Amino acid sequence: MDIGVVLNYDESLENNFKWCTENNITTCQLAVYIEDQTQETIGKLKDLCKKYNIRITALVGVCSGPGEYNFHNGPVTLGLVPPAYRAMRLQQLEGCARFAKMLGVTDICTHLGFIPENPGDPLYIEFISAVRNLTDYFKTLGINLNMETGQETPVTLLRVINDVGANNLGINFDPANLLMYGKANPVDALSIIGPYIKGVHGKDGEYPTDSVSLGVEKPLGEGRVNIELFIKTLHETGYKGAITIEREISGEQQKQDVLVASRLLRKIIQDL
Repeated sequence: MDIGVVLNYDESLENNFKWCTENNITTCQLAVYIEDQTQETIGKLKDLCKKYNIRITALVGVCSGPGEYNFHNGPVTLGLVPPAYRAMRLQQLEGCARFAKMLGVTDICTHLGFIPENPGDPLYIEFISAVRNLTDYFKTLGINLNMETGQETPVTLLRVINDVGANNLGINFDPANLLMYGKANPVDALSIIGPYIKGVHGKDGEYPTDSVSLGVEKPLGEGRVNIELFIKTLHETGYKGAITIEREISGEQQKQDVLVASRLLRKIIQDL
């Protein structure tokens, strides 16, 4: 398992790539905002990846419009579930897939929203149709769509995969998100959706403590994920891809936490 980190395409990217190389971090998941998805960006990214020997394992599917990561407004603003933003975001994700194709990246990961648990809910039925059309388009380009865990139970994700019926629909497994959204124990969730995991975040967190806000994100190893057992169980599922560290703070503390996480993950992986 390679060690990676979530990065943004911005003015700091070359410095961040250099820092990754100096610290033996060899992969990343990269968020490229819509306005930067250009031919010029393709050239810059290919040059930087070659210069610093960094492999982009997935692009983060970034969409515009409102988005609130909480339990009150999240269900009506995030992903492809809200009808008001669905058509726009489908077009944007298709554009991201074309960009990924030109870049030579085969996977896009994104949150698809608070997917209804009731399969008879009209929103669920519309959502499934939209995702089926999207994966059909992705397949023409050789691109996989990986749903990031968090806003739905593992059983709901499994239902979506079964109902869409596309072999290029998988899961970007974020163990902390399952806790922070109060949806599942991440180790137990592996037994439900393990075969469909195409990417994994190295991230930690806590369960929610109120009805509005998500649980608190924590440095890896300091939350409830139980990262050693999680990686061991993940390995037993046959997963051999990258573990991509995500630490959603900024500044020097973020880098320090990423370094601590990378050392922890390396030790766990070496002991498998």
